[in-house]
Amino acid sequence: MEAKQLQENHQQITEAPSKSAEYQALLRAGPRLRPLQQAHAQLVVTGCHRSRALLTKLITLACAAGSIVYTRRLFYSVVDPDSFLFNSLIKASAKFGFSLDAVFFYRQMLLLGILPSTYTFTSVIKACADLSVLRIGRGVHSHVLVSGYGSDSFVQAALVTFYAKSNNLCNARMVFDKMPDKTIVAWNSMISGYEQNGLAKEAIVLFHQMRKLGVDPDSATLVSLLSACSHVGSLQLGCWVYDYIINTGIQVNVILATSLINMFSRCGNLSRARAVFDSMDERNVIAWTAMISGYGMHGHGVQAVELFHQMRANGPRPNNVTFVAILSACAHAGLVHEGRQVFASMKKDYGLYPGVEHHVCMVDMLGRAGFLTEAYQFIKGLHREDLVPAIWTAMLGACKMHKNLDLGVEVAEHLLSVQPENPGHYVLLSNMYALAGKMDRVELIRNMMIQRGLKKQVGYSTIDVNNRTHMFSMGDKSHPETNEIYQYLDELMWRCKEAGYAPAPESAMHELEEEEKEYALRYHSEKLALAYGLMKTSPGTSLRIVKNLRICEDCHSAVKFISVVTNRDIVIRDKLRFHHFKDGSCSCSDYW
Repeated sequence: MEAKQLQENHQQITEAPSKSAEYQALLRAGPRLRPLQQAHAQLVVTGCHRSRALLTKLITLACAAGSIVYTRRLFYSVVDPDSFLFNSLIKASAKFGFSLDAVFFYRQMLLLGILPSTYTFTSVIKACADLSVLRIGRGVHSHVLVSGYGSDSFVQAALVTFYAKSNNLCNARMVFDKMPDKTIVAWNSMISGYEQNGLAKEAIVLFHQMRKLGVDPDSATLVSLLSACSHVGSLQLGCWVYDYIINTGIQVNVILATSLINMFSRCGNLSRARAVFDSMDERNVIAWTAMISGYGMHGHGVQAVELFHQMRANGPRPNNVTFVAILSACAHAGLVHEGRQVFASMKKDYGLYPGVEHHVCMVDMLGRAGFLTEAYQFIKGLHREDLVPAIWTAMLGACKMHKNLDLGVEVAEHLLSVQPENPGHYVLLSNMYALAGKMDRVELIRNMMIQRGLKKQVGYSTIDVNNRTHMFSMGDKSHPETNEIYQYLDELMWRCKEAGYAPAPESAMHELEEEEKEYALRYHSEKLALAYGLMKTSPGTSLRIVKNLRICEDCHSAVKFISVVTNRDIVIRDKLRFHHFKDGSCSCSDYW
């Protein structure tokens, strides 16, 4: 089968020199539709339009030119298409974004009884991966096994990519593990699959396995790894990647540089993120947006606005994502005037229409700043299709922050009507009732949650110490050094009390007694992670903690005092932003 294909391929190649003038005309035309049509006319005039080699070249160039209609028309003109033509056509269709057509040509190939090859399968599997069509891809996989290509490394790598992109990581890993010789493409597909499906830790573990086997990463590996570092806040590994890039001389293109900016920003080292940004020879809109977003996450709204103005003056045209980043930065820094101007400039200066994300940012910005009436009127002015739950959630959070119970209850009731299964809405409403002293209402909300089987999302915090990640939840006693951690934390909180710290009981569960509240607050996940980090690191070492939820008011206050009594710089990344604690103050200026 392979010998026959090679013979046909050789026949196609040797056929071309006798048609050198026509072939050269095709090369000059390149992937441009009008010149290709002129070259096609020349083929017809000279009688060369029956040459398979020339038709194959013409068809693949037509596909590259972006005209799948013309490509199909040319294909139908071929009287007896062979495997070489089909393989070229399927590969070109998959490469240039016509994935559905690649699958169509593959099916036509099978209908004509032409046997597929390695080239066929790798291309059509890539098309299935781009389409994320699991059913069709599984069918192709079955055909791969029946045809005897199940052990081909290129086909296996394509299958790993397909299953990973289709969110079927079990099958992706199954194919990957069976590969005797894993290519860098297969490693990259599996690592990227984990990272893109929210399994950053698994991506990092697999990368370490790859390194143990002596496989050197390429730029694609490092982009996925940097994204995984961003998700888990692993600055140490991210710095290793940066050093590896410098030491091995890997070319830092725009994609890799932007990944470094995101990693340093999301891992709490904004100065290094800016250093990478400033070192870039070429910056696209994604790089500018990443740097603006980094400033916003860290509460540096003024710097974000300044960089945005530089982008407008000297950089690429901002897109919708850029405006989400700058509006979010304004919201986190209380820059209401600047945020209003930015929002107005979207349509006025760039013809961009605000989407749901921009509306959420505006409500969040106005609400945080205390402009509750304006925020509510802003919501009332939106079209019905724009009133997604996220907008009402932002409004409810603002009502809780500013203790506006009446408006908060109205917003919460609307949220519960559209998202009755979201426990976060019940928790916010319960907290508002508790702050207003309406404990009967608190009990009512709690009973509603129990009846619906809803539970509050479990909070946890992680900290990296000595190349190992340690995770804690509230009141966690699973750590092997629990007794030492609790004893150290008790002593630490006593020192903080002597320095003026007072627990904020409203941050605890409202059904507890006052003494129980203080006990519950003491053992929040971020405090446990921080205590462990302080125990295990030398004096003066900065500590970095990642929390999956928003940091509570009590922990925010406590960590400010801890930064004083321990003389440490502490960085906590919560669900929304970064908090840099130093000498008793936080970078958010208590505005979060």
